[in-house]
Amino acid sequence: MTAVWRTARFAIDLAQPRVMGIVNVTPDSFSDGGAHASTAAAVRHCAQLLEEGADILDIGGESTRPGSPAVPLDEELDRVIPVVREAVKLNVPVSVDTYKPEVMRAVLDLGADIINDIWALRQPAARQAVAAHPSCGICLMHMHRDPQTMQTAPMEGDVVSVVRDFLAEQACALQALGVAPERITLDPGIGFGKTVRQNFALLARQRDLLGVGLPLLIGWSRKSSIGAVTGIEAASERVVPSVAAALLAVERGAAIVRVHDVRETVAAFAVRRAMISSQEQGQEVQP
Repeated sequence: MTAVWRTARFAIDLAQPRVMGIVNVTPDSFSDGGAHASTAAAVRHCAQLLEEGADILDIGGESTRPGSPAVPLDEELDRVIPVVREAVKLNVPVSVDTYKPEVMRAVLDLGADIINDIWALRQPAARQAVAAHPSCGICLMHMHRDPQTMQTAPMEGDVVSVVRDFLAEQACALQALGVAPERITLDPGIGFGKTVRQNFALLARQRDLLGVGLPLLIGWSRKSSIGAVTGIEAASERVVPSVAAALLAVERGAAIVRVHDVRETVAAFAVRRAMISSQEQGQEVQP
């Protein structure tokens, strides 16, 4: 499996797990709706996440929480373009969370590095939009149905093999258009049309997904499944179990974790890194 994620401006070293910080430029995100909806607030949040240790910024202008309505193209462009224009000046990889090919082309023209698509480029012309770019990174995600209906009629049965086969199929379709595998990561779509049990099955058997041969980008941060097993109703209060899920995902082979709580996740990864270093050196970490 590739140890580098090739993106428009950066070759991201995946020898160590990377933290993707979430920047929601939306009034209705499930966890921080409206907190960073203005351009100025979103740009400040970008800077804060980098200070906290984020390796990648992921900017989104449309909420994809269960039941969320689609955002018109012009509105999404108005939300995202000014933030991307400023974010690309920060000299870090910039990802844009969108499924609209028009938005993809616009942000790539501005210098964005990665397209993160919940639809896995299944919208008309989306594959062509990224395939036409010489080097942008891509994340393909599995989603059952669509954001409006995915949790009203979630998947049934054992989902791990279904998700794996879907991701493999979408990656092959993209490579058939000339996109190098080093540009592609895969996301099983925790919470996107799955039950709580199915989400945790994807975590428990996450290594099965590595059989596709591409890096995994995993997003557990503040998800409702975490609330379901912990009893923590407020999304903003799910920091500790979210960090635990991120660590478990990395232990099972995730290369990138997409999180709201960057500082806490980076700190947890530092503890893991110290433990691994101590094991490799055959000695205890000195105080």
